[in-house]
Amino acid sequence: MKTKLKHLIVIMVLSLGLVSCHDDLDQSPIDPDSFTEEDVFANATEAKGALAKLYASLALTGQQGPSGQADIADIDEGFSQYSRMLFNLNELTTDHAVVGWGDAGLPDLHGQYWSGNNDFSEAMYYRLAQEVSFCNSFITNAASLTDGEVSSFIAEARFLRAFAYYNLIDLFGNVPLVTEVSTDLPQQASRTELFNFVESELLDIQGDLKPGRSNEYGRVDEVAAWALLSKLYLNAEVWTGTARYTDCVTYSNNVINSGYSININDANGNGTAYDELFLADNDTNGAQDEFIFALNFDGLRSQTYGGSTFLVHAAIGGTMDATEFGVNGGWAGLRTTKKLEEKFNYTVLTQDIQEINNALGAMSDWGIIGDGTPNGWNDPDTKMYQIGTNQFAIYAELTDGFLKFRFNNDWGTNYGDDNADLSLESDGQNIPVLAGQYYITLDLDNLTYSIENVDFNDLLETSIEGDKRAMFYTDGQNLEIEDISSFTDGYAVTKFKNIDSDGDQGVDSAGDFVDTDLPLIRLAEIYLNYAEATVRGGSGDLNLATAKINELIERANGDSSANISSGDITLDFILDERSRELYWEGQRRSDLIRYDYFTTDAYLWPFKGNSPQGTSVSNYRNLFPLPNSIITVNPNLSQNEGY
Repeated sequence: MKTKLKHLIVIMVLSLGLVSCHDDLDQSPIDPDSFTEEDVFANATEAKGALAKLYASLALTGQQGPSGQADIADIDEGFSQYSRMLFNLNELTTDHAVVGWGDAGLPDLHGQYWSGNNDFSEAMYYRLAQEVSFCNSFITNAASLTDGEVSSFIAEARFLRAFAYYNLIDLFGNVPLVTEVSTDLPQQASRTELFNFVESELLDIQGDLKPGRSNEYGRVDEVAAWALLSKLYLNAEVWTGTARYTDCVTYSNNVINSGYSININDANGNGTAYDELFLADNDTNGAQDEFIFALNFDGLRSQTYGGSTFLVHAAIGGTMDATEFGVNGGWAGLRTTKKLEEKFNYTVLTQDIQEINNALGAMSDWGIIGDGTPNGWNDPDTKMYQIGTNQFAIYAELTDGFLKFRFNNDWGTNYGDDNADLSLESDGQNIPVLAGQYYITLDLDNLTYSIENVDFNDLLETSIEGDKRAMFYTDGQNLEIEDISSFTDGYAVTKFKNIDSDGDQGVDSAGDFVDTDLPLIRLAEIYLNYAEATVRGGSGDLNLATAKINELIERANGDSSANISSGDITLDFILDERSRELYWEGQRRSDLIRYDYFTTDAYLWPFKGNSPQGTSVSNYRNLFPLPNSIITVNPNLSQNEGY
């Protein structure tokens, strides 16, 4: 959603209102170009702009992207954006990711030894609390409008508040439940009370949200409420002690039958439609049909150092070419561990230089010979390839020495260069060459030649046979991690790119900021929710679960060769499939907790528990601490156990 500046400015006024109850501060500004709550909520059209801020506060960090005029004081805008924090807390703490940067508190996350003063968990708490406050303010003020469309605006705001609380329940457990703007210090609510609130909100707003797929792209509809209920019920046993798997099946099934569809449009023709989900045109290339709730980004109009800008830049380093990802450079930070790579059944196929030569044309009787050529001065010639009438070429690796052009392995017809001027003479002088990789041409019509230095790595295309969701960069990278701070330890992940389906860069020609939208909930996840809830005892259909998982596998492989049967579906298979399908999308920590794998020794990965081989940690780390600064300010709050 694109928002007008005047609608963004108003949030500064609203923010003051959250902390002030004094009449002498409730004044209208003198500047007629300034906007107050009265202006914003004057009618439905203006209120829609304020609604945009509720969405924007999950994607952006303030009034002036990518930094400046921050929504939250005393917090770094660069790292505090919501989806960047979601990655740090839900992916970096798991087998899916490591980061080489040494910012205070960041290494603690993958090592699982964070404290109550961790800047990153604190940033997420403030970001989510801000979203709740913004939503509360909007709901209260919009309630006075009588325009019929406003009821759907309010429902969207209630969804976004419920989504914020879903995250707070997951990450922090017992937090204050606040539904109105107030200056009173809030009381702490239990996880069960918060769960019940989110559930009741989502059930209550179904009828007020727009029908499935009828809202503007980037805004939620009734299917988003069903999808969030699916996620909520899947985690109910962990969060409340009461299993709700049949409810998860019910609402997952509602989503499956809602009109959203798995993207099967292989727009760039690379053999899979999976990568289209994470390209710069994923709002139009077919991926949008799968996105139930996504954060929208634009490299010119919504700039942030979080979001997809973070995921693209931070994953580039080593020998990677940033231009292939549509950006101007890498931040050399994020990689993955071998535990993710091992979950994929795939083979990387790389062309050899012979395939490149074969593609030039038919092998000819003309060739190169000399101690600088692959065959030396001995017969036969290294054959060239005909690229046109009397035109020949070859890609070849040369050594220090000399070469000549010769016909049919016979010295009766050969050419050299007497004057070192790229012109050929019959039986001319040997041509000196240096070691390297070259593209060599021969033009018999004009008796000229060229020897151009090239890098074969730039020519050789790689492809994946098998599961094409395995999107890793391995050249110069070590699978094993000995030193987390070294970018070359751990495979790089190439999942997110700032190029579109035609290979063109996003709209920011400077290459700083990224267009790619980020799905927070997409249909593939709901397929997997349905399958897991069914296997855990919900009243689902295992055959339907199998069919839906096979949709994902067929998309990943480009055919049905790796499809499974219902007998293959176990809880561990589903967890691995979630890893293959959803890696780096902010899901992993929650999944591992649900399986009791996050803190225990039942599943280990490199540097879990700050041990190179991985070790268990105390189970209190299934929750993050409430920020110590919040505990200090509000005596009504108790810190989570262990902190």
